[in-house]
Amino acid sequence: MNTHKCPNLEEYKLLLKKHSLKATPQRLAVHEAMMSLGHACADMVTESIKEKGTTKVTVASVYNILTHMAMLGVYDYRLSANNKMYFDVNTFKHIHFYDQDNHVFRDVIDDELVALIESHLSRKRVRGYKIEGFDIQLVGRPSRKKYSV
Repeated sequence: MNTHKCPNLEEYKLLLKKHSLKATPQRLAVHEAMMSLGHACADMVTESIKEKGTTKVTVASVYNILTHMAMLGVYDYRLSANNKMYFDVNTFKHIHFYDQDNHVFRDVIDDELVALIESHLSRKRVRGYKIEGFDIQLVGRPSRKKYSV
């Protein structure tokens, strides 16, 4: 599997099977929505599925599926400044940019920076702890000019 993309539908089915879960229409619909949205809360995923019109879901069932997948490590999750849980289909090492006005997350792919941070942290010690990873989130607001991250 490529390290810079989320699992496609076939890879997702294998992950479900690995965790002894059935590839239900609801689980597949949630993953398809997540593949197109990238970062999303349960409301956004539910709306995306309903727009497609192929699978019946409720916000509660979508939230339960997203939470279960996050607990299994299939998705990551982030809490936004407006106290909503956003799920991330990309679980590879990357940095996030959070737009605090629009409550939107974007991925920042910078392998060089991630490698630099990992190298630096490998030489650091936090007394009583073993560093297992890191989570970097850049926070900003839209400027007058439109820039892409």
